[in-house]
Amino acid sequence: MGFIQKIKNLFKKGGYALTEKELTTINDHPKINIDPKELARIEQGFRQYKGDYPKVKYRNTNGELKEREYVTINMVKLSSELLSGLVFNEQCDVVVSDAQDEENSENTYGSANDFVQHIFEHNDFKKNLARYLDPMFATGGLTVRPYVNAESKEIEFSWALANAFYPLRSNSNGISEGVMKSVTSKIEDGKEVYYTLLEFHEWEGETYVITNELYQSTVKNKIGKRIPLSELYEDLEEQTTIKNLTRPIFNYVKPFGFNNINPRSPLGLGITDNSKDTLKQINDAYDQFNWEIQMGQRTVFVSDSMLNTIPDEAGNPPKQVFDPDVNVFKSLHMGDDKDPVKDVTSDIRTDQYTAAINQLLKNLEMELKLSVGTFSFDGRSMKTATEVVSENDLTYRTRNNHVNEVEKFIKGLIVSTLELAKAFGLFDGEIPTFEHIGVDFDDGVFQDRSALLRFYGQAKNFGFIPTVEAIQRIFNLPKETAEEWFELINEEQPEDPLNMTYQQQVDLFGDEE
Repeated sequence: MGFIQKIKNLFKKGGYALTEKELTTINDHPKINIDPKELARIEQGFRQYKGDYPKVKYRNTNGELKEREYVTINMVKLSSELLSGLVFNEQCDVVVSDAQDEENSENTYGSANDFVQHIFEHNDFKKNLARYLDPMFATGGLTVRPYVNAESKEIEFSWALANAFYPLRSNSNGISEGVMKSVTSKIEDGKEVYYTLLEFHEWEGETYVITNELYQSTVKNKIGKRIPLSELYEDLEEQTTIKNLTRPIFNYVKPFGFNNINPRSPLGLGITDNSKDTLKQINDAYDQFNWEIQMGQRTVFVSDSMLNTIPDEAGNPPKQVFDPDVNVFKSLHMGDDKDPVKDVTSDIRTDQYTAAINQLLKNLEMELKLSVGTFSFDGRSMKTATEVVSENDLTYRTRNNHVNEVEKFIKGLIVSTLELAKAFGLFDGEIPTFEHIGVDFDDGVFQDRSALLRFYGQAKNFGFIPTVEAIQRIFNLPKETAEEWFELINEEQPEDPLNMTYQQQVDLFGDEE
């Protein structure tokens, strides 16, 4: 172990001693140093994803300060749900090429592909990923970590959203060290107690070290004081070391794009993090429209001589009485006016509000790099998948950028899972590289497979592309799998009738001299 690494380890050990003090926030831990603005941005993203906004304050007819609910269109949820559905669905097909002979393998599930398929099926991975990509797009990140269930000897997946994962070390290739947070609560002596488990993933030379720390607090958003793991997790080891890993066990995925808000941060941005002003304008316009509908029953000026008055208990002069929740009636001194009631109600500005909100939605489409017409406030339907493809649609191109991120994430998770399984004796085969893993995102709704087949078929006929390469590109398969398909195709192809006739003649009459 080098001198620099020894110094790092010394600081790490000192850090554990310092954490005996009570921690208010995650940044109070000596190992963790995240920009507080990044933490605040992520928390704001979750609030907007939930549609959690403060109430609107206003003054009623009597000048009293009142509050009402803020009515919004949850475009954060709608846009992230749209993209997650376009990027990934449960029809996605994952294939791992395995050169190892299944008959000679001691694995319970045969080849690497069979092993991965079992793990994915056991964890219902496709369904869970389809669900978790929704908040990932909204808040900027998602982390998945495989671990070995000691009882069942199965590989399980642990999922962490953007507010439950914090990077410790990163470079241009990604995040190499990090900490995952999980919070549970229990009722003890009639009070709710919160437990926070911090799981540190770090490297000590070539050894991978997982360290668990448990904290207790009676305040919900406070980390608290460190306590022994045995108080909540009887069988959890404080530290676990794993060797022969080439990458971190955890895998982090974020939306495509650069974090322009904090360029030094390895964390991702939610797809609407650069659209806060536009989102506020959309919500303000919709809230005002809704309030105008509610208050649109009438606006009436009433002569002060007609208003009901009552004296108070002390016999003071009477005062005007209004329903405290109504801001419709307004008192006006009209003198001897023969018409003491004047209705000044205006028509509800439906067309104006609809046009304004639609224009703001177009601004949002531009900022999210989605095609015009993706969102609308006037009841028009969205574009069909066929229109998206035929127009070389901007939404399709944006979707492809996010697909590339998710594809790398899935491949990384597969490699991490197999390396972990091999370290614990659950898998004994060769670990595939990314090139040996194929992920087919079922682009049938976006791509015309017949057109692809014609294109690559013509390219093959003219000698511009090998058959194996055409199979790879049409079906998004690893090279080894495409070669297997090609061999099977050749075996299944019937022999040319002309050759068959010639062979029959040879069998009957022998070769010509």
